[in-house]
Amino acid sequence: MKKYSKKYNEAKKNMPESKQSLLEALTICKENSTANFDESIDVVFSLGIDTKAVEENIRTTVSLPHGNGKSIKIAVFAGGEALTEAENAGADIVGGKELATKVASEEKLDVDLVISTPEMMADVGQLGKILGPKGLMPNPKTGTVTPNVAKAVEDFKKGKVEIKNDKLGNVHLSIGKVSFTAEDLKTNLEEVIAVITRAKPASSKGEYIKSMYLSSTMGPSVSVDINL
Repeated sequence: MKKYSKKYNEAKKNMPESKQSLLEALTICKENSTANFDESIDVVFSLGIDTKAVEENIRTTVSLPHGNGKSIKIAVFAGGEALTEAENAGADIVGGKELATKVASEEKLDVDLVISTPEMMADVGQLGKILGPKGLMPNPKTGTVTPNVAKAVEDFKKGKVEIKNDKLGNVHLSIGKVSFTAEDLKTNLEEVIAVITRAKPASSKGEYIKSMYLSSTMGPSVSVDINL
């Protein structure tokens, strides 16, 4: 059985059993943050989808109006002027075929996100065994395969994040930091809800968003009523 800290157990006592509105739930999470660092505020959705059906899996992106408070390291595979543009936009690692060869040789790429031009995907695709397990393989659905790599870098640096369900049909992502105002967190969360709602597969039947929970990184969760 998992053991929780004294601070966690004390915070757990402050968690209401009933579902809360978005703003109330966010305020509760902020007030019950117990760590000595700026925790993230995380949201978990349980979706009514059949993950065994390819067409029902969710994979898209959301641009958080206030960002998520995290800095990410980005690698870009491109050629020509696109490389310089990506570097100027803030990409941490840039390169073309020589970068793909290096990654293949070293069997590692220490970044949080990989972006590629369509032309480079033949080379990047050869890195599937390295990028795939880490969820780093570029994909057109998430805007990480694009001819405008500089714009993609800017967007992701500003707070564009991926939305992807796991094998159980859950979607988990951070929407900001405890230091954010509750109103800014609410604006971010509303944008996430809107994107997930629009992404509902046509074949999904019955209740789509079955439940939603909010928590800080180290804190207990609170149930949210999406309609409040």
